[in-house]
Amino acid sequence: MTETASAPAPALPYSGRIDALDAARGVALATMAVYHFSWDLKWFGVVDWPVDSGLGWRIFAMSIAGSFLFLVGVGQVLAHRGSVRVDRALRRAGKIALAAAAISLATYFALAEQYVRFGILHAIAAGSLLALPALRAPLWLVAALAIAAVAAPHLVSLSFPGDAWLMWTGLVAEPPLSVDYVPLLPWMAAILAGVVAGRLALAAGLFVRLAAWTARGPAGRLAALAGRHSLLVYLAHQPILFGLVWTAAALGLTPDRSAETFVEQCVQSCTITGEEAACRATCSCTVESLRADGTWEALLARPEDPGLNDLLAERYRMCRSQAN
Repeated sequence: MTETASAPAPALPYSGRIDALDAARGVALATMAVYHFSWDLKWFGVVDWPVDSGLGWRIFAMSIAGSFLFLVGVGQVLAHRGSVRVDRALRRAGKIALAAAAISLATYFALAEQYVRFGILHAIAAGSLLALPALRAPLWLVAALAIAAVAAPHLVSLSFPGDAWLMWTGLVAEPPLSVDYVPLLPWMAAILAGVVAGRLALAAGLFVRLAAWTARGPAGRLAALAGRHSLLVYLAHQPILFGLVWTAAALGLTPDRSAETFVEQCVQSCTITGEEAACRATCSCTVESLRADGTWEALLARPEDPGLNDLLAERYRMCRSQAN
């Protein structure tokens, strides 16, 4: 059996893809590329934007992930509007799961312990299958489950030896550090919200009106094209952006912010036991002292050299005594 028995939805007077939804995916991809490019610039020290910690950046990242997952829910409604085809859903989820595994493997070698354990593609693969019953369940129940998904991580917190394997649930109190973490709870709520919106839109005939819109102009056509090939664009864009920034940094085409980065990190550490003004003076003095005799450049080239690190600590103590 590859189909789930259900009352068939009314046939729609169109076939194929809807440009409006493809363009919406394309816009989501563009915003994701902006975020990832900003992250790359921060990773290589080109900028000092708090991409990984700033509240505004976190809201930006959450809105991007939420839009993708919402569109997954809408897409499920359209893909299975006649009947729920489990075989089709399994094939699509399997393809996405393979891409997710490739992302995990690549980031494991590139980022070590911060690799992607359960990111946006993992959530899409698993969440799209878990959402299949919601395509025929009462709408009030689907909405209630979405609310429960949002609430669950705030009500349940698991903590026991070896609990890291449950990080995909979103219920682990301290999940492992990862550069892209999109657990099913609370993010399943976005997919279920997309299912609710899609079913309401289908009943109201909204998709018929959307299907009448055709992407025009270079920007519109490009967005729709990217949306039609969203998995390929997702897999390709970050390696390209990361490679471009890495190449520019390796060729010396990016500004050297190593001193500024050191001072900021030094101040953060110093202010645990001292005043910020004195700490900033101490840290700036340390860099200037090391630059004066060429030690700073040597330290950048050989950051693990114990002799250079001893000299760094000695200059820091000297500057701190002067600042106090």
